[in-house]
Amino acid sequence: MTDVARLAGVSHQTVSRVLNGHPNVREQTRIRVRAAIAELGYRPNQAARALATGRSRVLGVVTQNSTLYGPASLLTAFEQAATGAGFAVSVGSVRTLDRRSISEAVERHLDQRVAGIVVIAPVVSANQALDHLPTGVPLVAIDGDPSRDGALVTVDQQAGAAEATRHLLEAGHPTVWHVSGPADWFDSEGRVEGWRRALRQAGAEIPPVLPGDWTAASGYRAGQMLSRMPEATAVFAANDHLALGILHAMHERGRRVPEDVSIVGFDDVPEAAYFIPPLTTVRPDFGAVARASLSVLLGQIESGLPSRERHTVAPKLVVRRSVAPPRA
Repeated sequence: MTDVARLAGVSHQTVSRVLNGHPNVREQTRIRVRAAIAELGYRPNQAARALATGRSRVLGVVTQNSTLYGPASLLTAFEQAATGAGFAVSVGSVRTLDRRSISEAVERHLDQRVAGIVVIAPVVSANQALDHLPTGVPLVAIDGDPSRDGALVTVDQQAGAAEATRHLLEAGHPTVWHVSGPADWFDSEGRVEGWRRALRQAGAEIPPVLPGDWTAASGYRAGQMLSRMPEATAVFAANDHLALGILHAMHERGRRVPEDVSIVGFDDVPEAAYFIPPLTTVRPDFGAVARASLSVLLGQIESGLPSRERHTVAPKLVVRRSVAPPRA
């Protein structure tokens, strides 16, 4: 920084103001300092800045070590949003989202002097950890428990599931069967509630939930059962991989989609448009969730105050060719 100041003919403090975006610097001076920075190839020492200010330009993320489409997409979207705001992201992946694992990951982030922390917390076991984290740490939960206090940004699972169910009912089906995700996931719970709500509002019969575990294999097993039930003409699957397994089981049993059975998924994975038939599904706006999470986190960092701010982001139904009216 001293070399930059000497080349630009300004003080060390002026260079610091330019680097920090301080408004009280003349534009000509700012241009001269930026030119000196470029000529010398100067890069600010972020570690030294963190030690001096107690804050860094790094955000910590705690997430489960998983290739599931939803959590992986949320992580990618948050990294992109943070990078666009001038922050780096340090990811702490844990095998299970329990109190010990999350607490240890948060402590590692705090040792790195991160400016704030995001926890992607879609399962019940994450709650106990979130309730016992150190106070005073800027923190946002993504996709966590809607009933829990604290800053939270999540997809409106109930609204998405209700829209998927209504779409099937409006096609003329008397009721809709549901293959759910794991019971300990808030996403799964919200989708079950949205499905039930839409059926209640329509005065339709509510069939028993068929439990699944997010995998195509689980959907296939549920599909084998549903394929033997002529009355099951419409199915809402809690994610697209479950829907894929159901499609395969229906094909094996000779039940055509959508002529005999209509199916709607959730997530809009990149492959959904290429299923046979192309899958009608619900698309969460992961980018909007990431941007809202970053905004809430930066608000805490700037104010130094905890937040209970909450954002629920509505998903969108993507209509393709897996839904049709039931046969007369």
